[in-house]
Amino acid sequence: MNVVLTRLRQWLPDLDTRIWILAGGRLLSQVGIGFTLFYAPIFFVSQVGLSATQVGIGIGLGSVTGLFGRILAGSWVDSPTWGRRPTLLVSALVSAAADGVLVLTQGFPLFLLGNLLMGFGVGLYWPATETVAADLTTAQQRNEAYALVRLADNVGLGLGVVLGGALISLTGAYRALFVVDGITFLLFFGIIYGAIAETRPPGNPPKAFWQGWGQALKDRPLLVFTLVNILLTSYLAQVQSTLPVYLNQVATPGFSEGTLSLLFTGHVVLAVVAQLPMARWLKQYPPTQGLAGSALLWGMGFCLVWLAGTQTGSYLWAGLALGVMALAMVAYTPIASALVVAMAADDQRGVYLSVNSLAWAFGYLVAPPLGGWALDQGTAVAHGFWLGLALTVLPLWGMLYGLNRQLRRRGL
Repeated sequence: MNVVLTRLRQWLPDLDTRIWILAGGRLLSQVGIGFTLFYAPIFFVSQVGLSATQVGIGIGLGSVTGLFGRILAGSWVDSPTWGRRPTLLVSALVSAAADGVLVLTQGFPLFLLGNLLMGFGVGLYWPATETVAADLTTAQQRNEAYALVRLADNVGLGLGVVLGGALISLTGAYRALFVVDGITFLLFFGIIYGAIAETRPPGNPPKAFWQGWGQALKDRPLLVFTLVNILLTSYLAQVQSTLPVYLNQVATPGFSEGTLSLLFTGHVVLAVVAQLPMARWLKQYPPTQGLAGSALLWGMGFCLVWLAGTQTGSYLWAGLALGVMALAMVAYTPIASALVVAMAADDQRGVYLSVNSLAWAFGYLVAPPLGGWALDQGTAVAHGFWLGLALTVLPLWGMLYGLNRQLRRRGL
């Protein structure tokens, strides 16, 4: 046992203890989010009596407040009067308050208020937590540090989905999901308050609220990378939103819910297992090469999805597609955050990582409606949609080539 523990310590990255604490807090927070992720819409339609349209409007408007939260957080975390820690603490309190509202919801007004608060809290959270991870690591450590916190996110989310489903199956107490989610946010608040002091470098000069944004929006490499990031994030969103419906309703033969559950569980497990080894392996390559490799894997994955929907042996092709796209995801996510930090001055990390987070938000805003539209156009368009996504890798490589030249001029 001692030998196993020793080898495990040697295999795990050597990072600041506070990174491990942050990862533990993120895991806990994602467990709570997993509790409500799939089950909240079902509850509000089937038991509260809201229409599917009302639920869609509430969730959509929550995404809008999330955009405002990300913009505000970018300036707050760089501000001497705010900083990283207070922004994280406020995000946890706002999210816990949102759960309190959702627990009490009996109609659309409170449902809308709860979603507006939750979107705003989550918007504040992402730039702040990514900036703390950057502050606590060196440039050489960041790929592995971001891989670790992403690993914690995935494990927590997976546990939350499983435990939330078990709670519903055993008790049918949907409102308890929001209670648990709120408690996890309060526990996250306690972890940050008690274990992580402010990480903002003390020498950073004060600046006007929009000053950092003005500089960031003139940074050509950042803007090019933002386009790259929106496209890569939209790939992730298609896997989570469009692919299950495609395999269930369009593929021949259609995949049952049980089969889809098994396939997507394998996808998540492979992502968890491969996250740290992939980050370690990609450290030897420039970040744009790592992103180009991720794009290649996405293109291969989309071609395999087309095979899963149109050819015999569909279960094999679907399993291979989800496996390849799990590797594409774990290659992409740590590099993206680490590269944005490398482009930013120390006193602009918050704003730059806010731009990165906004790219994620836009990718998730655009991709699901586009995928849904393609599925509604008939089988020919639905099948061809995945080949069209594969072709978007070509302009993506072009953008990465140009970005690489710009980064080399900066010595990155």
